Amino acid sequence: MSAVSPAIESVDFALAAYREEGVWQVAELTPDHAVDVETLATALRRFPGDGGAVGLVAVEEDFFVVVRVSGQQTRVMLSDVSAATEWEIAASVVEHLGLPGVEDEDDAEPGGDLELLSDLGVDAMSLAEIMDDDELYPDEMLSEVARGLGFGELFDDVVGLTSA
Repeated sequence: MSAVSPAIESVDFALAAYREEGVWQVAELTPDHAVDVETLATALRRFPGDGGAVGLVAVEEDFFVVVRVSGQQTRVMLSDVSAATEWEIAASVVEHLGLPGVEDEDDAEPGGDLELLSDLGVDAMSLAEIMDDDELYPDEMLSEVARGLGFGELFDDVVGLTSA
């Protein structure tokens, strides 16, 4: 086998978050779990979690992906569909969602199920508000999401962000 693929090297982090007996747990995933939606969903299904598990992936300080699995159901959200022109995992999300090809690479729009975390505390409007903040990098956006879900400090510790 050859060297690590550029897609895997580009993953800033891949995490699984799940609640066990009402308490959030965060586990690191290897970058090779973040190559496409199906591989990530399969990795997330290994975690016991009450109500499934949530995968959080940031790539090249450019965009992020959130995947939520519960049983055989897979819900997916991509922070910037234009990333599909350049990144394998983003293209996988666009394909999984059945979205049309991206025409304008400068049009940074989210795609997918923005309600996938609503029952956990981050509704579509809050998620859109976080993604609209041009001052935040993807890891910081996901930190805000994690904070809204109730495991911000745990997320920051695993990712190496300094809590605000």
